[in-house]
Amino acid sequence: MRGRSAPVLGLLLAWSATAAEIPVSERRSGFDAMSPDIQAMQQDEMANPGLLWLQDGADLWGKAPSPDRPACAGCHGEAGASMRGVAVRYPVYDAATAAPIDLEGRINACRARHQGAAPFPRESRELLGLTTYVAAQSRGLPIAPPDDPRLASARAVGKALFTQRMGQLGLSCAACHDDHAGRRLGAALIPQGHPTGYPLYRLEWQGVGSVQRRLRNCMTGMRAEPFANGAPEFVALERYLMDRASPLPLETPAVRP
Repeated sequence: MRGRSAPVLGLLLAWSATAAEIPVSERRSGFDAMSPDIQAMQQDEMANPGLLWLQDGADLWGKAPSPDRPACAGCHGEAGASMRGVAVRYPVYDAATAAPIDLEGRINACRARHQGAAPFPRESRELLGLTTYVAAQSRGLPIAPPDDPRLASARAVGKALFTQRMGQLGLSCAACHDDHAGRRLGAALIPQGHPTGYPLYRLEWQGVGSVQRRLRNCMTGMRAEPFANGAPEFVALERYLMDRASPLPLETPAVRP
């Protein structure tokens, strides 16, 4: 890096040495640090652009993939009742694969098992829409990690990835989002990095994206090779991040800059 970016690089490298977890009482959603205009956009159901994806998901919920296969609603009924409280627990342990699974993975697994349908690609409009719709049924509920010892190894892997230095800059997630949340890096305010609103609409993206898309962006910014979409490493990292965010309320679909 050259010119004005050199001091920023030096600051980042100095930050990478230590990290301390944020106490439960001090955990704050990124919503709190947004401008009043963006806060209002998220809270207004007529202005929140994520609601376009939410409607896509509602349509898919009631649509059978073929005449001889049930729609999601055919098995689960009305989503407001059957899906309430689901998203605040994910990722969970999946007995069928003997591994943790995130909400997107569960939706695709259900499609394959009960509908005989091919999985939706990660970050596709369809998968983001269904995931947003399912998650939105838990909006306002506190994130509640499951007390499942089978998730212990995933939590450990996720925490190790969060605190591990990586990439050409030798940074870690924790160096920014634990130790220096609330400070500024250039013009940008550093949030605590809690995944309280995913899938969410990001103004920078001009669309809705998953938490894995955001993690890939962060890894690219650290000049690290991102994991593949749906990789076990991302699922483990999401498990740790949800633990770390508990008991903040779910905001899906959130809006961020």
